[in-house]
Amino acid sequence: MQDRLQKILARAGVASRRAAERLIEAGRVRVNGKVISELGARADAHLDRVELDGKRIVAESPVYVLMHKPRAVMSTLDDPEGRPTVAEILQDLPLRLYPVGRLDYQTSGALLLTNDGDFTARMLHPRHHVPKTYLVKVQGDMSADDVAKWRDGVKLEDGITLPTEVIVTRREAGHTWFELILREGRNQQIRRMGEETGFPVIRLTRTAFAAI
Repeated sequence: MQDRLQKILARAGVASRRAAERLIEAGRVRVNGKVISELGARADAHLDRVELDGKRIVAESPVYVLMHKPRAVMSTLDDPEGRPTVAEILQDLPLRLYPVGRLDYQTSGALLLTNDGDFTARMLHPRHHVPKTYLVKVQGDMSADDVAKWRDGVKLEDGITLPTEVIVTRREAGHTWFELILREGRNQQIRRMGEETGFPVIRLTRTAFAAI
């Protein structure tokens, strides 16, 4: 069955569909030896030879893996500083998977990986507001007003955060634990919210991604 080239590339995990379109327009894709630069071009991933930069693209069935990323492990596939990565944990898998977004080095918890570029693009696009749930431990005793500030939005350098759901789960010895549901994905957002409101984050674990 024929599909658009950008869909074939995205399904193979090469890139998101939009990124695949740019690869096609740049003349980096060939079908049966012929350079294709038109976005409407179609091919059969099983019958035609589709190449990117001279390397054949092999049709793969979409694969989705949910793993628990430990603390002190990078969520990327490689690290220039030589720190441990999730690729090392998954090295025995027979195919190459790519993380759907990232988790900070010191954050543990749910991390999705896949070879489905379209799925990744949908999960990460800001307009979809995909929920991500975290268990957070902060230093300090949060009052009802403090919790309301987190719920309503915290002013950061890159703007006010979207409203969140915050449920305090327990308090102990000058610390507060709570569940937090985010629908956006700024860099180190929760840790920055903690610093801005005077409640430094001590521990952070993502317990669910898109309700998974």
